[in-house]
Amino acid sequence: MTRMPTLYVSHGSPNLALTPDTPAYKFLGGIATGLPRPKALLVVSAHYSTRSPTVATAKQPPMIYDFGGFAPRLYEFDYPAPGAPEISRRAAELLEAKGLPVAEDRTRGYDHGVWVPLHIMYPDADVPIGQVSMQPLEDARHHYALGQALAPLRDEGVLIIASGSMTHNLRAIQRDALYGKPPAWVSDFTGWMHDRLVAGDREAVLDAIDIAPGAQANHPYDDHLLPLFVAMGASSPDEPIERMHESYEYGVLAMDTYRFGA
Repeated sequence: MTRMPTLYVSHGSPNLALTPDTPAYKFLGGIATGLPRPKALLVVSAHYSTRSPTVATAKQPPMIYDFGGFAPRLYEFDYPAPGAPEISRRAAELLEAKGLPVAEDRTRGYDHGVWVPLHIMYPDADVPIGQVSMQPLEDARHHYALGQALAPLRDEGVLIIASGSMTHNLRAIQRDALYGKPPAWVSDFTGWMHDRLVAGDREAVLDAIDIAPGAQANHPYDDHLLPLFVAMGASSPDEPIERMHESYEYGVLAMDTYRFGA
């Protein structure tokens, strides 16, 4: 079986679902053609947060509209991809083998960190989806360890997708400037992250929230950066890291996608 890569995908604003002409949407719409066909996806979304690791095992997860003040049609989106309870339980088994206690949520649905990017990447909704939660009270190294524990799934036909946002300062969004130019404090951060990721400087990346230029301004809360460490942890240090896409929306939302592994 082909070994799957892992992905860190920036899902940006829920409005991504309504903007098919943006570079990020166009990129995500074609990404699957360059990847092996997975038997299932395992998604770690910035919007699925629990105190300790939890896996979602609903067979047909409901939609979650975890946002407010957006266009009414966003609240009518349906992404009927089946759940993958067996993949979620396999993830739980791997996490528990590393000493991480895991809970099970039989009712958890798809938050917008799941359905916004995936309805673009896999529009036929025919790839089952398992889910593992994040722990926002824990640090980068905790999430890196989660990724390390989940790595065997890559050899079992599972594509691990970490869904967050390379930058995520919602207070600084240029609401009327979808194609607004990023200020230096945004591009300096994304450039620093890119250079260290592709160089394989994992220790620097793990310390990014403390040492990267503009880190605190770009991530007042680090919940949208934490999934990156899961994706990185699920890859080995000798595997290549590639920035597959780079663009900006609303001036301050960096829409970077990274692939870990060939």
